Formats: sequence, structure tokens, C-alpha cells
Amino acid sequence: MGNGFVIWALVTALLPLSLRFALQLLNCRRSRKRAVGFFHPYTNDGGGGERVLWCAIKAIQEESPDLECVVYTGDHDASPQSLMGRAVDRFGVELLHPPKVVHLYKRKWIEETTYPRFTMMGQSLGSVYLSWEALCKLNPLYYVDTSGYAFTYPLARIFGCKVICYTHYPTISLDMLSRVRDQSSMYNNDALIAKSIWLSRIKIIYYTFFSWMYGFVGSCAHLAMVNSSWTRTHIEKLWKIPHRTMRVYPPCDTSGLQVLPLERPTETLKIISVAQFRPEKAHTLQLEAFSVAIGKLDADLPRPKLQFVGSCRNKSDEERLQNLKIKAVELKVDADVEFHKNIIYRDLVKLLGAAIVGIHSMIDEHFGISVVEYMAAGAIPVAHNSAGPMMDIVLEEDGQQTGFLACSVDEYADAILKVIKMPEAERLTMAKAARRRASKFSEQRFYEDFKAAIRPILTHTSK
Repeated sequence: MGNGFVIWALVTALLPLSLRFALQLLNCRRSRKRAVGFFHPYTNDGGGGERVLWCAIKAIQEESPDLECVVYTGDHDASPQSLMGRAVDRFGVELLHPPKVVHLYKRKWIEETTYPRFTMMGQSLGSVYLSWEALCKLNPLYYVDTSGYAFTYPLARIFGCKVICYTHYPTISLDMLSRVRDQSSMYNNDALIAKSIWLSRIKIIYYTFFSWMYGFVGSCAHLAMVNSSWTRTHIEKLWKIPHRTMRVYPPCDTSGLQVLPLERPTETLKIISVAQFRPEKAHTLQLEAFSVAIGKLDADLPRPKLQFVGSCRNKSDEERLQNLKIKAVELKVDADVEFHKNIIYRDLVKLLGAAIVGIHSMIDEHFGISVVEYMAAGAIPVAHNSAGPMMDIVLEEDGQQTGFLACSVDEYADAILKVIKMPEAERLTMAKAARRRASKFSEQRFYEDFKAAIRPILTHTSK
């Protein structure tokens, strides 16, 4: 009697909510717009993911001019004109016309600060709530996720959308599971957990369960585009939809950078690092390697200058940037280090055109657009020996070395010194080979491959 009463009470309480949900969903499905909705809550992150967003919108505008492009964003100051201007100013991408903007007001549910523990799960479930807000405001024919929120795909399918995604980096990877098993401390594995066998086992269970859920929701995509060989390997193992998974290299501004002269000023040697001020970008390692290189530098060689260029998404990134400045003072290299925050595209090109070395240090960087930009601009890349840079980018071109791969502080320092000490003719030979290699990842190549990937879905749906 007691159990029956409890069940009756739950059904009575949940029935109105279920009916409300069903009616709202029915209304949304009936009012579906002939549009392409881009789920990209942060349209001011300034990274390679944002470049993909603008290039993807431009590709849709060129491929299907009759489809309206809509951007779901949590940036409340965003407008069609401001986003169109941002695409040009920050990335040099000229859209055919401004995209429609749908503002989201529940973005706090996907912010990492909202979930001190079980962050991945919290953000993933929070993204479902945010996408519910988005789809209720405008239900498009095609739902395109360019930010990696795979948990929103089942909901988009329930709303009747064709789901297309461009995945830069799997939310969870088999490498992450391996590091927890090995009790390795990293930015995504707290040292306290890494030191504890029991906490590590609990996290393995959590990661295993999460990877199963991630595999299920990811398999709901009608088309999954991935940005590198490394990402494709992991996504195919997790989502198990290889016939719907295509590798489309991200758009890199190789054409605009390739016109820069390969000769560089010799009075001050410039070393550049282009990356958002996020923990996984490992800026501290770069700073320490630079300090070691300075310490080993011959007295007769000019003292180089390290330039950090990146954007800050939030307060945590701002604090990270400030800590990096403090670290430079501690290492006594602050006079040789510059910080350029949230600069416009034109200024970035100018800095790239003066650098002889470009540093990248993220472990398992899914692709590495900044590495390609270094190569296109004529700067010799020193990238992390893993994932995208190792598998796709810093490879020989016509038998000629195109850059260096490193892991430790000493390896980075040695590679930096090799470029600094390199005879000009040898540096130019390597820079030319690197530039030829970079042309394989051009913006035009992205447009061609992206359109080829989405064309079957657009053609099938229009019939």
C-alpha cells in the first residue's frame, strides 16, 4: 500500500511535466526553420575552434544560399554584424552575409567553475539543458555542433534535426583512461588522485562509465567530421560509426601567411607561442625551456625574445596569464618575454612574420592549427611529440625536415638553440619545406572537404 502510494504520487507529480515537455517538443518540431543552427556557446574564445565556426558558416552559405545560418551563443553582446566583423578582424574570414544570432542565458551550466568535481559529467549534462534552451528558441533543420558537446546530439535528434558535428578533441579519450590507470598527474588528473590507488580506481570507474555514455551520444550524429588522424582513431573507437566519420583538416590561414618573407630580422631573434591561456597549453613548460635555452646561449649570439600570444576566455585564464608573468620574473627572463592578449588578426600576422621559432607544447593536441600557422609564416615549429603535430603536421616534406618535436623542458630548450644557431641558408631551406607542408592544410582545402562531407546530407534532406 505504501509503495503503491509513492509510485502514484511520483506519476502524479511527473505527469504534468511530461505533458508539458511533449507539447513543447511538438510545437518546436512543427515550427522547424529551414536553417542551420551552429551550437557554439562561446563565440569569443579566439581559438582554432572559432575559426572553424566562421569557415563552416561561410561554406554553408556558399553551398546552400537558401539556408539561413544561425549561431547559438551565450555572449549577450553578440549581434549579427559584430560576429561578421569579428570573423574578419580576428580570423580574416569574410562571410557572405551576417548570421542570425540566438542568445542563450543558461551558459553557466556548461562552465567548469559550476562543477568543482565530476566536471566532465556536469558540463556534459549541463550542455543538454543549454541546447534545450537553444532548440526551443529556434529549431533548425540541421544542428551543427562545433564545440564538442556530444551529449546534445540525442536531444537534437528528438527535435527532428539532422545532427552534424565537427569534433576537435574527444571529451574523453583512451589516453586519458591510460594515464589514470598509470596514476600520472596532469591538468586533467589531480595529483591527489594520482597518488591514491583507491581514488584512481574510483576515477577509472567514472571514466569508463563516462566513455560508454560518450560513445552512445556520439553515435547519434548523422555525420561526424574530425580534425586529425589522432582524433579520428579515438572517435571511431568510442562512437563506433566509422562509415559516418570523416577527417576534415581544420582551416589554417596558409595563403595569407605564405606571402610573408622567409628572411627575418637578425638584431633580435623572436620566438612566438600562439595559444589560448588554458592549462593544457602548458605555457609554463615553454617559459622554463626558454629560460634553460637562455642559460645555454653563447655570449656572441643575440639574446632572443619570447612572445606569448593568446586569448583569455574567463577569470581563470586571466589568473593563469598573471601567474605566467610572475613565473617569468622568478626565472629572471621577464625582460625577454612579451605578452600579447586578445590581439586582432592583423597584429598576429605581423608577429608571426618576425618570428624564427614557433613553440607548441600541449600533450595530445588534437591537431595544432598554430603549428601550421608557424610553418606557413616561415617560423620553424618546435611542437610536442604527440597526436596531431606528430601524426599529421611536422612530417618530412620531399625528404626535408620541417621542424622539431619535443617532450621535456631540456628537449624544447635544445630545439630552440638548434634553430638559433642554425646557419641562415639551412634555416631558410627548412622554412621553405615547412611552408610547402603547411599548404596541405589550407583554408581552401577545408572548404572543399567540408562541402563534400555535408553535401550528401543536404541533398538527401532537400529531396
